[in-house]
Amino acid sequence: MLSKRQEELLKIIVEDYIKTARPISSKSICDILNCSSATVRAEMNNLEQIGLLEKTHISSGRIPSERGYRYYVDNIMVPRELNGDEMLKLQTIVNNKSLVVNDVITKSMEIISELTSYASIVLGNHSKDNLVSKIEVVPIDSNNLVAIVVTDKGNVEHKNIYIEQLVDLKDIKQTVDLINKLIIGTSLDEVSTVLEFEVKPIIAKYVKQHEVLYNAFYNAFTEFANENIHTSGTKNMLMQPEFNNVDKIREIVSKFEDKDIVENIKEEGNGINIYIGSENNFDDDVTVIKTKYEINGEEGTIALIGPKRMEYDRVITLLNYIIDNINK
Repeated sequence: MLSKRQEELLKIIVEDYIKTARPISSKSICDILNCSSATVRAEMNNLEQIGLLEKTHISSGRIPSERGYRYYVDNIMVPRELNGDEMLKLQTIVNNKSLVVNDVITKSMEIISELTSYASIVLGNHSKDNLVSKIEVVPIDSNNLVAIVVTDKGNVEHKNIYIEQLVDLKDIKQTVDLINKLIIGTSLDEVSTVLEFEVKPIIAKYVKQHEVLYNAFYNAFTEFANENIHTSGTKNMLMQPEFNNVDKIREIVSKFEDKDIVENIKEEGNGINIYIGSENNFDDDVTVIKTKYEINGEEGTIALIGPKRMEYDRVITLLNYIIDNINK
């Protein structure tokens, strides 16, 4: 364990670096700790020797190391309270009674991503675990529909469908009735197969404009099956000074676009967990803060990804707010 002065020094360095992304010199700390520059340098050197601080180059001040962030998170950090702007924006979503719970989660995480400039990820239940219970279609105008899918887990998904040509509402109803008869009880990721081998061969017998309608619904269900991942704010995160290297930007972007890598972010433990640098399986230069959520007995994961100098105290509070309101 560190001495009280060493913990105070580490706290100052971590929190200042989080705000400025600049190495901290001993001169800037003397007045805060009310001690000499020599004393501060000696303590900074001690923290460096035990691996909690590091230099970016010989003449620089210190920055927190990965171990330094871990010590700060485990022993020093205190979650901060939501400010008025954060509370107002999140309450607007969680108090919106017209939204289903899935939408509350994704929209809340989009707001958190906007507030923090970190990337957010929502990993829902895999489509193979959700069986179709009912499909409904709401016409918006002559070319646009909203398809609503209800699963056996009580989840509700919706998708805008664009029809390339004008179609008769009677044909739309017959298409939906036919699909409902053949895919009820089918998992979302198998619906496209059922459409291809069971619906497509017979739809022409019942629906005049079968080709355009079949293609529209087939494309919509293919997207349904792939939408258990929602990401937001990846571009904002890449504006952080840590990611000004072109090669690093490409590496990070490619990881966000790799479904298998993103799905590995799924959280298995309890509570809100922080994975700093090499502790996470996404990238050594980022921190991943994530937690499980539960809806109707089905678990998912919400996560924020940002630089290692994340505002840990703020992120913890924001995620706790989302989880508390999901539980309510």
